[in-house]
Amino acid sequence: MKMKKFAVIGVGKYGAQMARELAGKGAEVWVFDTNEEKIESIKDEVALAVVIDSTDKRALIGQNIDKIDAGVVAIGENFEATILTALNLLDLGIPRVIVRASGDNQFRILKNLGVTEILSPESEVAVNVAERLIHPNITAFLQLPDNYEIAEIRAPKGVTDRTLADVDIRNKYGLTLITLKREYQMRNKQDEIVIEEHIIGVPKSETVIYESDTLVVFGTLKNINRFIEINE
Repeated sequence: MKMKKFAVIGVGKYGAQMARELAGKGAEVWVFDTNEEKIESIKDEVALAVVIDSTDKRALIGQNIDKIDAGVVAIGENFEATILTALNLLDLGIPRVIVRASGDNQFRILKNLGVTEILSPESEVAVNVAERLIHPNITAFLQLPDNYEIAEIRAPKGVTDRTLADVDIRNKYGLTLITLKREYQMRNKQDEIVIEEHIIGVPKSETVIYESDTLVVFGTLKNINRFIEINE
């Protein structure tokens, strides 16, 4: 699998933890901050650590920021710098732009600017976000002891339109399928058609996996990653 490149902009407590988690998972991590002391404290743990002003688009271009797979804006207290940095990343065509927000007002502003992935540090633990960045198919997971986890995985292309018996997730990948979450078209009280996600219960061997399904699986992180990588 190609090594993924991520930029973490803003190396406070949250941003530093995010950078370390990503680097620990084998990603190439670049970190940027205006504070030289913060950059010095993490430079030996990441691939690149540079003191720059991320509100300056030319400074970002000078660091080849367009080569990254995703950028995480974790600046924190300076919301003006957060907005300008996010706009720079969007303008430069970064595939995924993830931005930290504090409170509903900041969330709404970022949403209106076109940011689709917004973090709330109070509820978004850095290790969980790092896992979702490395594997976008994983929408949520619960870390368990002994390197096991329960993960919610968007159905990879390699398993869609196949039955559970055909995929044989237990024998081929060493995973236990707990259930499937499936999208249904429903009518709300206003008689509008909306999409709702529901658990289908205990899946049967003849159940077909749809493209919009989410698989809830139990197993080791290694086997979950292997399942995703083989079927992406």
